[in-house]
Amino acid sequence: MHKPPFQLARIDHVVLRVRDMAAMQRFYCEVLGCREERRQDEIGLVQLRAGDSLIDLVSLDGRLGRLGGEGPGAQGHNMDHLCLQVEGYDEATIVAYLQAHGVRVGDIGSRYGAKGEGPSIYLYDPQGNMVELKGPPCA
Repeated sequence: MHKPPFQLARIDHVVLRVRDMAAMQRFYCEVLGCREERRQDEIGLVQLRAGDSLIDLVSLDGRLGRLGGEGPGAQGHNMDHLCLQVEGYDEATIVAYLQAHGVRVGDIGSRYGAKGEGPSIYLYDPQGNMVELKGPPCA
């Protein structure tokens, strides 16, 4: 088996196809702390800065979104989940904050991620996409 002539470093960006751009942008910016970095309204794309990575929101009714066919809904999603590593992980504080913002919180537990086994919280964005907030690895 041949090795590629490059080494993967990290996730650069994730693209979500969205039905309600305003609701999704509010959630990712106002609740999770992303910030808008770039807009391309002519193609229906908003790029949000999430630490070292980007979360791209593509409107289903925009030029890019129409290329992808039927959007996410009750019968299916665009992905299983998006995992965001967080600093300052305090489970009780994070859960209280999310609940105060009306965010549906899912399972909480220890899970394996890029930095090893550690605590995580599953939650759901306004479109039903599962998001994982991942704490530091266990010592």
